[in-house]
Amino acid sequence: MSLSCSDGEIAAVRAFNRAYTKKLGVLEEHMHKSPYSLSEARVIYELAHRDDVTAKEIGGQLGLDPGYLSRIMQNFEETGLISRKALASDRRHYRLSLTAKGRQAFAKLDHASQDQVAAMLAGLSAADRARLTEAMATIERLLDLGHAPTPAILRDPRPGDMGYVVQSHGSLYASEYGFDATFEALVAEIVAKYITSFDAARERCWIADIDGRAVGSVFLVRHNDEVAKLRLLLVDPLGRGQGIGQRLVAECIAFARARGYRRITLWTQSILLAARKIYQDAGFKLVASEPHRSFGQSLIGETWERELA
Repeated sequence: MSLSCSDGEIAAVRAFNRAYTKKLGVLEEHMHKSPYSLSEARVIYELAHRDDVTAKEIGGQLGLDPGYLSRIMQNFEETGLISRKALASDRRHYRLSLTAKGRQAFAKLDHASQDQVAAMLAGLSAADRARLTEAMATIERLLDLGHAPTPAILRDPRPGDMGYVVQSHGSLYASEYGFDATFEALVAEIVAKYITSFDAARERCWIADIDGRAVGSVFLVRHNDEVAKLRLLLVDPLGRGQGIGQRLVAECIAFARARGYRRITLWTQSILLAARKIYQDAGFKLVASEPHRSFGQSLIGETWERELA
């Protein structure tokens, strides 16, 4: 057990588990008033969505004990839900598939599950449904529940994205580093200046997007004719772990070089370790540092530069 976990955090997770399992009815003997337990229903689901799968593959996916899974499969075969075909390479193992009766059983379970979730969501507003599904996506990502992350795309900003940049910087830096509202005010000033003085030939903003949701940003702006400034690099927790920060910085470097800049400069803080590593890996060099008191914190500001010639 991690020593960083507090008793309150553990209690909160356990309380959520109890409440959610009760809400979904998974503690009942049978799922959705069917003859099948939760484990049996999950096996049927896997068989319906995977062709010619083996019991070993299903067991690995669901984390079921081999003996318990074997009894489930034997029952399914006896009741006509599945068919088995021995593997040519190893006749001790079988490819499994649902029969017509098995697919009918799945259809009933699937419809019942759809109706249950629809009824649960019906009492929520559209905004609350969005908050709920976003929170569920966060749980899946943080607990690494086995779903491959959707790759991010880097795109131009759309209406509303500049507000996202300001809000996300303000909220994330407050929660992760204790920055006060003066930092959000600084970000708002930078964004406002970019919008009102935008030079399309020499400046650009990129938004990292996953499934239509902004999860990161970076700006490259003109400092003078030869020097560009990289600003407001951020990756939302939902987008971390995919190399988005590295991709955003690489886009800035490529754009700056193509537009004839000879150097990129940036200002960051010594406590932003992940960002500093991205800059260092991208070829930036630390050229100056100075202690200062800003954003409600005692910080060490750093200037990093990268030559493009």
